[in-house]
Amino acid sequence: MKGIILAGGSGTRLYPLTKSVSKQLLPVYDKPMIYYPLATLMLAGISDILIITTREDNQKFIDLLGTGDHLGINLSYEIQDKPGGLPEAFIIGEDFIEDNRVCLILGDNIFHSDRFINQHVVPNIHSKNSVIFGYRVRDPERYGVVEVDADFNILSIEEKPKNPKSNYAITGLYIFSSDVCQIAKTLTVSARGELEIVDIIDHYLEKDELKLELLGRGIAWLDTGTHESLLDASNFIQVLENRQGLKISCVEEIAHQNGWISDAELESIAKSLEKNTYGEYLLSLLNN
Repeated sequence: MKGIILAGGSGTRLYPLTKSVSKQLLPVYDKPMIYYPLATLMLAGISDILIITTREDNQKFIDLLGTGDHLGINLSYEIQDKPGGLPEAFIIGEDFIEDNRVCLILGDNIFHSDRFINQHVVPNIHSKNSVIFGYRVRDPERYGVVEVDADFNILSIEEKPKNPKSNYAITGLYIFSSDVCQIAKTLTVSARGELEIVDIIDHYLEKDELKLELLGRGIAWLDTGTHESLLDASNFIQVLENRQGLKISCVEEIAHQNGWISDAELESIAKSLEKNTYGEYLLSLLNN
């Protein structure tokens, strides 16, 4: 299984915050935003990951994360010259994906729950079907919406409908088979001037190769695309971390738990950060 983080786009909804920096590099409480989708892939056991960025921000992501060696993973980078829709990730990443299944996550999506990975993501990594993840929201007209029958079988998919047929939004997490690259190449640009992820989803739905994984009320899905939602996400992370004394989406901790880096490697990272609370936390993991 390969992983892709789509961290391109202009982030216009967050101007002026994003006028000179990618939104995926903005802080969500104590970590850059991209740490959260990266952590999701790492928690699912995915260690070969492609990060797609704008040309202007590419080097900033490399400066932040490097090759991933310090985390025991392999990070590579590609450029999306202009926003062209989610399916472009599969065209840009075709050589990276090769004949593997692929998990795509948007760089501004945050998921949190103690059961999210093991109950919802990992089983679907090993499934034969392509998978979309649905989440009940109050304002479905802002999202791609999935219509379901009484047994939660998919009936239709609509992109930002004026009259939504359900309250189930499609989140920014997708699992597709390796043929998604060829499918993406056949798509035509929509009236919005982009390739649409809904067209890829419809392709698998028509072939009866699509599964809907609904996330329950105990799981948090945060979309940090607006000023309000960015603040909400930071407050959410702060409350949980301060209450429990445990960090959310700490990629060094995940790498250590997965056995991808040793105690000595974690200690080396921690000591380079020991003058702040993040480094102190990493050291505490060794002490505990």
